[in-house]
Amino acid sequence: MKKLAQHRNIGISAHIDSGKTTLTERILFYAGRIHKIVEVRSGGGGPTMDHMELEQERGITITSAATSVEWKNTSINIIDTPGHVDFTVEVERSLRVLDGAVLVLCSVGGVQSQSLTVDRQMKRYGIPRIAFINKMDRTGADSDSVIEQIKDKLGANAVPLQIPIGSEADFKGVVDLIKMQAAFFDGEQGEDIRYEEIPEDLVEKAKAARAHMLEEVSMFDDTLMEAVLGEEEIDEKHLRKIIRLATIDQTIVPVMMGSAYKNKGVQELLDGVEYYLPSPLDRDMTALDVSSLGEDGEAKRVPLSKNADDPLVCMAFKTVVEQFGQLTYTRIYQGTIRKGETYTNARTGQGTRFGRMVRMHSNDREDLDEAGPGDIIAIVGMDCASGDTFLGDGINVTLENIYVADPVIRLSVEPANRDDADKLAKALERFRREDPTFHVTSDEETGQTIIAGMGQLHLEVYIERILREYKCECKIGEPRVSYRERPTVDVEYSYRHKKQSGGSGQFADVRGVMEVIPEEDNITYEFENKVTQGRIPKEYIPAVDKGFQRAIVKGPLIGSEVVGVRMILQDGSYHDVDSSEMAFNIAGFDCLRKLLRDEAKVALQEPIMLLEVEAPEEFQGSVTGHISSKRGLVNSSVVKAKAVYLTAEVPLAAMFDYANELRSMTQGKGTFSMEFCKYSQVPKNLQEEVIEKRRRDDEEKNK
Repeated sequence: MKKLAQHRNIGISAHIDSGKTTLTERILFYAGRIHKIVEVRSGGGGPTMDHMELEQERGITITSAATSVEWKNTSINIIDTPGHVDFTVEVERSLRVLDGAVLVLCSVGGVQSQSLTVDRQMKRYGIPRIAFINKMDRTGADSDSVIEQIKDKLGANAVPLQIPIGSEADFKGVVDLIKMQAAFFDGEQGEDIRYEEIPEDLVEKAKAARAHMLEEVSMFDDTLMEAVLGEEEIDEKHLRKIIRLATIDQTIVPVMMGSAYKNKGVQELLDGVEYYLPSPLDRDMTALDVSSLGEDGEAKRVPLSKNADDPLVCMAFKTVVEQFGQLTYTRIYQGTIRKGETYTNARTGQGTRFGRMVRMHSNDREDLDEAGPGDIIAIVGMDCASGDTFLGDGINVTLENIYVADPVIRLSVEPANRDDADKLAKALERFRREDPTFHVTSDEETGQTIIAGMGQLHLEVYIERILREYKCECKIGEPRVSYRERPTVDVEYSYRHKKQSGGSGQFADVRGVMEVIPEEDNITYEFENKVTQGRIPKEYIPAVDKGFQRAIVKGPLIGSEVVGVRMILQDGSYHDVDSSEMAFNIAGFDCLRKLLRDEAKVALQEPIMLLEVEAPEEFQGSVTGHISSKRGLVNSSVVKAKAVYLTAEVPLAAMFDYANELRSMTQGKGTFSMEFCKYSQVPKNLQEEVIEKRRRDDEEKNK
């Protein structure tokens, strides 16, 4: 157990270009895992964690990569995650299995759109975190402003444990408010830490910052509060212990700072990971006990022990299909995995043999014979799905699965050469298995293969990978937005299905109300049964529900999914001979189809994206005007260090090719990020255009 207390599983997450991968590269270097630092855009093969050719070319992280390092007395498993929202499932499934995280923030950009998304994901899984303000050497760096944004935008109790010594080009190091010493980072790559007295001009500021830190932290410990009030000497070990407990309890977020690119502050952050982030022992992990259901029919939560001798419970949180079989990333919660033994997949009930086990270091691997609680390892050649739970003998539980967002953009794809159809099918099946946000369907009317994902970049990357990894050129259809259709008025219904064609006929009669569910509830469909006195026999009620559900799959306007429908069944009648489940299913289907077509005043809804643009200040007017021309609504515009930071809400339909438009508008200096925000009603005049365009496109395909 002592060894487990010296174990950390952490993720490094942030907005795009905040320096996650650069920071991870420094961590690997200072921990002795690598002996040469490679920059993200150096052209020298790319950093260790961006091992894919595409990642090195584009200078972005596409897939999360795992590694492990030893820092002082602590072993740390690290997962470096992508910043682009298009690859958000990589962050989601990594955070699902981690114990702590480092939230990296840019000293100029502060809390940006993807920072908010990552923060939401961390809160969803109850992940304690340290905030690291990176790029303190950048023009316009302002750590105080970022700390205020953490409080205001993230609603977190940010407690700085350091203050910077200088900023922008004069950034030299940090003042450690716990030791009350200045830390400087000497040597060619900042490997030598030099502690000195605090510079005179910062002494008063450091004292005030330490007083504020002690005031915040003492709220969680009476002994510390007495020492602060009595102005007594404060024990450093005790202070760190209280900060650790408050961090694990998620009542504070310790804030540290530095510049990964300039090799400053990284070792202090590693100390912070060791001091303040939880070990597997500090997290209360639970599973659902499927062998004993409660009175409400729900599985009870049971605690997991973190004991190596108990029956195994582990989760396969990520799968990668490789040339020689599947690589399955696995987090062990309790028990021990031993090479060559067979464990049960809780989803299928089938036994699976765990053959080769490896510890990952980006794309390199080190063979293992066994692994215990808290470990993150990979199993080679095992067949399972992302999110599966594996169990040892004598236990029957399942771990809660990973949250997966719905895709918002679709493309049609077909091989340029008919002989490559098999290659394309293999590639799409592989990517579908690896990435739960990548959907592959077939259009019933046109026979086309449709791929759907989280954004244009998401699908572009997969199309590029099909070409490179499978040597299959594809013809791509125009991007299609995933519209939804929503009724706008409540309607009463009374529908009778009657069919007589010799022999037993069909009879079903349903009556009730169709209500519109408010948008903010974010519910697609609900069914309520209010039939009394056996007007419709109980065995036919589920059939009506199934009929309604079939009807919302394709709406009357453009065949998109219908959302926001509550069907209340109040009355009806049946025939002793002619009524059947099939008759009531058809009645439900035809009734709702007719309502949506004729009475419910169905409106189209389109995905609205949260857009964040960073561009030189002189282009502010043209960027803002361009967003307005796309039906966008600018929410905020802040100028810092001769750069403008805009946030806006813009319809996805208007955002195709925005990357090229922004580049040409800002002489190649503008950057942007985009994430799904909400669905909103399409203006009436544009709705007709969308319907007409879809009709023409479908006619063209059917020719």
